[in-house]
Amino acid sequence: MHACVLAPYGACDHGKCSSLTTTTTTTTTIITIIIIITIIITDVSISGDRNVIKKEAQKILKYKDFITEIQRMWNVKAKMIPVIIWATGTISKSFRQYLSNTLGKHEIKELQRTATLGTAHLLREVVM
Repeated sequence: MHACVLAPYGACDHGKCSSLTTTTTTTTTIITIIIIITIIITDVSISGDRNVIKKEAQKILKYKDFITEIQRMWNVKAKMIPVIIWATGTISKSFRQYLSNTLGKHEIKELQRTATLGTAHLLREVVM
């Protein structure tokens, strides 16, 4: 008795194998799940300095190497969002764009109010 691996598929050509024909078809479904993770680093600060734009640039530059390292080590996307408000509530032109990239819903007026109240609280503690 001769046993051939190709006999069940009808591919044996040496004549010693009996061919077997099947009517069953098999389908293989491959499901690929791709998970894209984005790491968002947010640096929130209330600046006493008038130049909020300069402070924003300093924050972005400060975290640039750290973000590059995270992207290389963990193979994920990473970005830095500077949220800087001057002590009196002044914001930069790009503040709205940065804020739209953060999770959740944030009101700019409420953030400005919080910064102003925090400044007033600190001044009261220093004066009294």
